[in-house]
Amino acid sequence: MTNQIIMNEEALRFVRCQFPALNGEWIFLDNAGGSQTAKQVGERITQYLYQSNVQLGASYDVSVRAGERVTQSQKTMAEFVNARDEKEIILGPSTTQLLQNLSKSLLQLFKPGDEVIVTNCDHEANIGPWMNMMKSGIVVKTWKINPETFSLDLSSLKKLMTPRTKLVAFTHVSNVVGTINPVKEITSFVHERGAMVCVDGVAFAPHRQVDVRDWDVDFYAFSFYKVYGPHYSLLYAKRDILGKLTGINHYFIGRQDIPYKLQPGNVNFELTYGLLGVTDYFDAVYDFLHPGSKKGLRNRLDELYKLFSENEAYLASLLIDFLKSKKEVKIIGEKSADPGIRVPTISFIKTGNKSSEIPPVTDAHQIGIRYGDFYARRLIESLGLAETDGVVRISLVHYNTGDEINKLIHILDRVL
Repeated sequence: MTNQIIMNEEALRFVRCQFPALNGEWIFLDNAGGSQTAKQVGERITQYLYQSNVQLGASYDVSVRAGERVTQSQKTMAEFVNARDEKEIILGPSTTQLLQNLSKSLLQLFKPGDEVIVTNCDHEANIGPWMNMMKSGIVVKTWKINPETFSLDLSSLKKLMTPRTKLVAFTHVSNVVGTINPVKEITSFVHERGAMVCVDGVAFAPHRQVDVRDWDVDFYAFSFYKVYGPHYSLLYAKRDILGKLTGINHYFIGRQDIPYKLQPGNVNFELTYGLLGVTDYFDAVYDFLHPGSKKGLRNRLDELYKLFSENEAYLASLLIDFLKSKKEVKIIGEKSADPGIRVPTISFIKTGNKSSEIPPVTDAHQIGIRYGDFYARRLIESLGLAETDGVVRISLVHYNTGDEINKLIHILDRVL
């Protein structure tokens, strides 16, 4: 890893100025639990509430404008993930809720004896909804992470799949381990055997560009409050599959009324419009770096995420190298900062200490990190880490700085 900061100081200063919370005294290194919000998001939400806070669907001008704003955001979010059209974008309060809704709808297509495969390394949001299907006679199997490599092996999946397998649910990136799973390869493997995939992208989307069309995934979900936006979430679903699903909305909402049939109570209008603030933020950074550029959103995202990932890898290398120097510390996951292998979500344990004993030390210095199972409880239990209060997790994003990491290292050096 290079010893040079990839993002120059001027660019990083501009980036940090887009996040009002970063002007305070706290250092935020718990970003996998929720990133800070770009100011453009707050501006969009305020604009909607102050200028168009009415019900959609009426003929008067303000209602028309409100509808146009919501539609504009849905179209932009489709472009953000590279969906074919906005009808493939389902919005809701959380990834947990969206996947619960999806499972209830998919259950109508499955028959008793059909099979679903989950992992033991996902956030419970992408396990629990599928496990609940067992109450209806669905067989649920578990694809276990390799405890040595902390990866999902296709050889293990192959042994689990049968002609009755309907769905494989897995994570793009574990929110504990940080390893990037090969979604495109896994999806192709599952499709060849006649099943669908549902991918949890929550821990991936803050760090890399989402491309649902290239990966050919059937379902892909993530939360925008971890991608610099409001507390709102997105589920992508292929349109041909959506058309077959039974809705969970009111009885008079038709089967072809997508995505509304999977959005009971409709979307939250101001938060939906607020999602545009996320792309506003990316545009602002790109325009700062490349004034006058006419490139479209997807090309901009591609370049920015590559830049951000390089900076994140540099920051992660500082922390990982420090942790590797401590004999009583064990990193849970890849011990490399290579951005092709992992994202900068770094977990560890210390021999002789419970994980709960470490974050209070950094709290006193206004550095926010975290311990626990992070709702990946099945993973923590399978690794035998429940008795240590889970792991200590430090999660970085592109707006963090080398000075912040070095300050954290200075504090941790006293207790590790």
